[in-house]
Amino acid sequence: MSSPLTPGQLVTLAPGIRRLVAPNPGVFTGPGTNTYLIGHKRVAILDPGPAISAHIEALVAVTRGVEVVAVAVTHTHIDHSPAAAPLAQALGVPTIGRVARFATGQDPSFAPDRIALDGFCLSTDAGDLLAIGTPGHASNHVCWHHPQAAILYTGDHILGTTSPVIQPPDGDMAEYLRALDALARLPDLTLAPAHGPLLPHSHGVIAALIEHRLQRERRVVTSVQENGPIGLDALVLRVYSDVDPALHAIARYSLEAHLLKLQADRRVICVHGQWSAS
Repeated sequence: MSSPLTPGQLVTLAPGIRRLVAPNPGVFTGPGTNTYLIGHKRVAILDPGPAISAHIEALVAVTRGVEVVAVAVTHTHIDHSPAAAPLAQALGVPTIGRVARFATGQDPSFAPDRIALDGFCLSTDAGDLLAIGTPGHASNHVCWHHPQAAILYTGDHILGTTSPVIQPPDGDMAEYLRALDALARLPDLTLAPAHGPLLPHSHGVIAALIEHRLQRERRVVTSVQENGPIGLDALVLRVYSDVDPALHAIARYSLEAHLLKLQADRRVICVHGQWSAS
């Protein structure tokens, strides 16, 4: 099921599963947002991406002559959901997703017609999609389990080439790790992320991602113990010394998320913006 990630190129990944990459490449999005079309003649569209006219028009064109049942999103960051409302209006179908706890960084245009509660079933003729709440990267993040195809559509909870940024206050590291633990209890699946290639063998991918996060957490604790009291800007240089300095401004978000988790665990404290070991 491997295939190139070329914006604007419709690719069949498996029977009844197609991917159209949106033309929004960047640091956060890689080649672009992966929009998935699931179904043969009864189709669900997942993560329609940003409101780029050419992408919306392409999605309308490739679904001409079939029944589209809904436009669903994994979460409402601006590279995922702004196209949902205009696309759903053009197709005459409902939008499905959740509303985030915090508005900062979210798509203000997204107001789901139906809430994707845990267990919500979106039926296509390629099998059902089942909603699994996976907060962490975003408070309203939902992964969609496709048992018939042994696929999990992971949005930004699990990415194809990197670990996702966790940006407080809507992003929460403790919730993120708990959601990974829950996904690890599913059968071994192929992961279909919103950015990057398909990932086989979900159990190994999830285990490696959990260990990566816990290893980073251990570096945070050691760095605070050895250098505290210390501020975020100085701490990011130590904890992310293995990361390109050009990416430190982005890494700073996840560092803060780690620190807030450790603070809740009573392993670190913060006084006037300076972090120390408890």
